[in-house]
Amino acid sequence: MPPGETPPSEGGMSETGPQETHNPTRGWAALPLALILVVSAIFVAFFLTYALLILID
Repeated sequence: MPPGETPPSEGGMSETGPQETHNPTRGWAALPLALILVVSAIFVAFFLTYALLILID
């Protein structure tokens, strides 16, 4: 192929790789999301309490 000429497109690349059989259509599950929110709330409450105790002293 001479320089500057466009190579032909590759046609068989879309079917390479493992077959994907499990593709969940929903977002996060309820339990992991709830656990993240609870841990975050405990974390925020701890530091707010700590800040208030330092301000009181």
